[in-house]
Amino acid sequence: MKKNKHKNSNNSRSFQTITLIFSTSLVLILIGLVVTFVLTAHNLSNYVKENLSVTLYLNKDLSDSQGQSFANEVRNKTYVASVDFISKEQVIMEQEKELGADPSDFIGSNPFSAEVDIRLNADYANNDSVQWISDMLKKDERVQEVTYQENLIEQVNQMVNKINIALLILAAVLTVISFSLINNTVRLGVYARRFAIRTMKLVGASWSFIRWPFLKNALGVGFISSIIACVVLGIGFSVMTANEPEILNVLTMDVLMITAAAIFIFGMIITFCCSYFSVNKFLNMKASDLYKI
Repeated sequence: MKKNKHKNSNNSRSFQTITLIFSTSLVLILIGLVVTFVLTAHNLSNYVKENLSVTLYLNKDLSDSQGQSFANEVRNKTYVASVDFISKEQVIMEQEKELGADPSDFIGSNPFSAEVDIRLNADYANNDSVQWISDMLKKDERVQEVTYQENLIEQVNQMVNKINIALLILAAVLTVISFSLINNTVRLGVYARRFAIRTMKLVGASWSFIRWPFLKNALGVGFISSIIACVVLGIGFSVMTANEPEILNVLTMDVLMITAAAIFIFGMIITFCCSYFSVNKFLNMKASDLYKI
């Protein structure tokens, strides 16, 4: 009879542990997704900003070698991410493809000037910085005109700010919900052993001695749940990148490593804290209160 009772008790604890691991893993997966979205939103913002181009139209009397020399000078500027030099011949070839005819056949000479496409570093991809850069480049006698998409830069910055705010709010809400969910699950496990806690108190066991098995179990649950969450997210990200390789431009290895670290830290801390406070609650209870819960 005692063996069956002990067996049922072990089965109950095992079921509670599996339930806790499952629920914690689901929460950590959601937390991992939010962390990933926040980090990739930042990378996506930089990626979009660095692909916004400022086009310099050079004076027509500049030769291609002079234009290339100017492009090399611009490439060394701190605000420049990359530079592409487009010669007069390349420009007229592009126009010929679009128009279906060579403009120089009608005019008698190449009417186009060489161009320099500049992609800025993300920190400079805002209207104030671009305006300053544009004014500075216009002072160079070799530059005839500077153009850029002013409205697009502003729209990108506004969109990124809205996404970041939404993700931060979601992260805060999800953190509160996840803490409540895991805390309730942990408390159920501790509740089932409240009389064992009371018995250990009666025989003179210290609070730290009573707490340690629960905290040890909580850390194990947090560790296992973190591994499960990382594996699930890793499989999901692998499928995504296999179907859309361009995602690797924003879903970098740094993002994956930070996400994994956040999952492990959050998983270990939240299960430890929930178990600590739950055990303390029952340690502080009087014997009569144990029957009123």
